[in-house]
Amino acid sequence: MAGPECCSNPPTLDPSSGSGHVHKFAGLNSYLSGSPNSNRAILFVSDIFGYEAPLLRKLADKVAAAGYYVVVPDFFNGDPFDFDNVNRPLPVWIKDHAVDKGFEAAKPVIEALKNNGASAIGAAGFCWGAKAVCEFGNSRLIQAAVLLHPSFITVDDIDGVNVPIAILGAELDTITPQELIKQFEQVLTAKSGVDSYVKIFPKVPHGWTVRYDTNDPEAVKAAEEAHKILLDWFDKYLK
Repeated sequence: MAGPECCSNPPTLDPSSGSGHVHKFAGLNSYLSGSPNSNRAILFVSDIFGYEAPLLRKLADKVAAAGYYVVVPDFFNGDPFDFDNVNRPLPVWIKDHAVDKGFEAAKPVIEALKNNGASAIGAAGFCWGAKAVCEFGNSRLIQAAVLLHPSFITVDDIDGVNVPIAILGAELDTITPQELIKQFEQVLTAKSGVDSYVKIFPKVPHGWTVRYDTNDPEAVKAAEEAHKILLDWFDKYLK
């Protein structure tokens, strides 16, 4: 179970943030960025703070600017984790938003992207969202996957992935510590026919790719390096 670190440095949610727009997509309120006419699409499955996190949307805009149609659904239906709600700690919230629900909720999104003309679809899972992305990779609903500071992921989850996958971990992460990330790497290295990339970023905590201090040059540098890896991975496998 994810601990307090999962809740650290919570973003100030802003429903008006980003250069994209919010619209219903496959029945879910979603942040949409980029051209819907692109044949390459990326699904973002957020962390526990949901789709209104400004830095998550900023990353969606960055990926969209590279030619992708990016969809960031509200899988929590207006109920992201609220760090300030002392009456509903994370374990209670998780019971209402179990990680395995993300997979079922996202399947119609992927189907809608295909119906809209997307012929190459990737998915990026942040913390809570990583479990769903693993399941997409297992069932080959997508062509490429990226996990960023994943939570709730097991070696078996990684072993089941059948598409190219990149995993970006954090040295200071106690939720999915670097020892576990190294086990993921060993499993992937042993899998023939599945390309993989694993990196443990030094001196960064859980959540560093979308919950970083924009006034800290080192934090920005680490986040931007992770963003570049994500984009390069999708560029490589989504044609």
